[in-house]
Amino acid sequence: MTPEELAEAIRNVLIAAASDGSLALPVEEVPVPKVERPRSREHGDWATNVAMQLAKKAGTNPRALAQLLAERVGALDGVASAEVAGPGFLNIRLDAASAGELARTILTAGTAYGTNASLAGQHINLEYVSANPTGPVHLGGARWAAVGDSLARIMAACGAEVTREYYFNDHGTQIDRFARSLLSAARGQETPEDGYGGSYIGEIAARVTADEAAAGRPDPATLPDAEATEVFRARGVDLMFAAVKAELHAFRTDFDVFFHEDSLHTSGAVERAIGRLRERGVIFEADGATWLRTTDFGDDKDRVLIKSDGDPAYFAADVAYYLDKRARGADCAIYLLGADHHGYIGRMMAMCAAYGDEPGVNMQIIIGQLVNLVRDGQPVRMSKRAGTVVTLEDLVDAVGVDAARYALARSSMDSMIDIDLNLLASTSNDNPVYYVQYAHARIRSVARNAAERGVTREVGFDPAQLDTPHDAQLLGVLAQYPAIVAQAAALREQHRVARYLETLAAAYHTWYGATRVTPRGDDPVDAGHVARLWVNDAVGQVIANGLGLLGVSAPERM
Repeated sequence: MTPEELAEAIRNVLIAAASDGSLALPVEEVPVPKVERPRSREHGDWATNVAMQLAKKAGTNPRALAQLLAERVGALDGVASAEVAGPGFLNIRLDAASAGELARTILTAGTAYGTNASLAGQHINLEYVSANPTGPVHLGGARWAAVGDSLARIMAACGAEVTREYYFNDHGTQIDRFARSLLSAARGQETPEDGYGGSYIGEIAARVTADEAAAGRPDPATLPDAEATEVFRARGVDLMFAAVKAELHAFRTDFDVFFHEDSLHTSGAVERAIGRLRERGVIFEADGATWLRTTDFGDDKDRVLIKSDGDPAYFAADVAYYLDKRARGADCAIYLLGADHHGYIGRMMAMCAAYGDEPGVNMQIIIGQLVNLVRDGQPVRMSKRAGTVVTLEDLVDAVGVDAARYALARSSMDSMIDIDLNLLASTSNDNPVYYVQYAHARIRSVARNAAERGVTREVGFDPAQLDTPHDAQLLGVLAQYPAIVAQAAALREQHRVARYLETLAAAYHTWYGATRVTPRGDDPVDAGHVARLWVNDAVGQVIANGLGLLGVSAPERM
């Protein structure tokens, strides 16, 4: 019996009590109760506080309602006991066979175990990374890549239609600086004071020059400044962005949409967005400029959309971009932004409200904190190619894709993290990704050894054999996985999956040391060995499913 099945069974008991008059509550007001693991296993396998939630509405006291439930829930098939505790908690123990059936449920569902429909019908536009195409992906971008891709996988597993989107900043002064840097490199000149350094600039400049020569065109470095700059802008940005895409793809991070900021200005989207807001009465003119009255929606000051010189302010693109996302069907636009964007939240949420949408529902903003690399207790500061920043490529070269993704996704986005390169490269239990992956490899090894000793799931499954405290403990952790996935999706907190996997790996290692899947010596194979092979394989399935949500592999051997 899964916790979801137990919750539904308790709900049916409540409905029956409401129907026969034992509970003074309309049937339609009976909720699906929340079932959780008690803090102490001595209190049972599962607990619910539904009696305390409903007692006042039903005109009774919580303990009396809990006692009514205890008598009826305790009589359900698969329930060994139901006891009232404290002010009205109901503690429930399952019999071994009922608890053990979870292993069959997991293996029958396979890769679908843990998926649910909690976000079904929602179209979520998830924008992340969105770094300027002026250099390799830096370490902050690497974190957004790992977190964003993991969140997309988790929300899709909960039934959402997710559009993974990269906002391509190809409009503005940073692209100008990038083009001038390429031109300077091609001419053998010093990098402009406000330009970009690093060996990658020289590499791209050389590639642009070679491509122009191959096409029979003159060396762009010999052209007049304006013409040369335009060649390096057009070709250099394309080459840099192709490199960024390849880098992200190698990191198992792919996107459905690469949205070009420049298109907002060339397509008339900015004008259309301002027109929509004007219709809503939230646009005004002052000092020769066009403003959005964001103070009506909680912002600390009104924001300029079109400056007095007629050029759009940067915020104008944000206004048009959000409207475009909504027009493409997004019910919720989620933005993953860096730590330097905290001051940006107020105007973005005000803009959302100005359109008549609901901030926090139609628009959500997740701010991520910085990442520091550490080796031998010292910060790692310099990149091989970027010169002044550490990049995604540097991190992957040091520890690999699996360790990099897991390390970046296992912490809450609102916490600054230090990544210890020595730890992530180690094969010790202190290395969290190794600890979880090793559990999966051990599970697969146990299954191979079992097959060699004649232990196979094909002979059937007697879940009543799973009658030790260690079996109960491990099954209880397994049962929490679907709720963890749903929580991670609802709260946009991918790290919950990683931390759960570490808890499951610890429970498995403990169980592995206390039980046996294969017989000792010449002892015969019995039903207990077979039942524990089912549990062993069920744990492997859940670890593989969870790692898959984080974009991390589940190795067969280590």
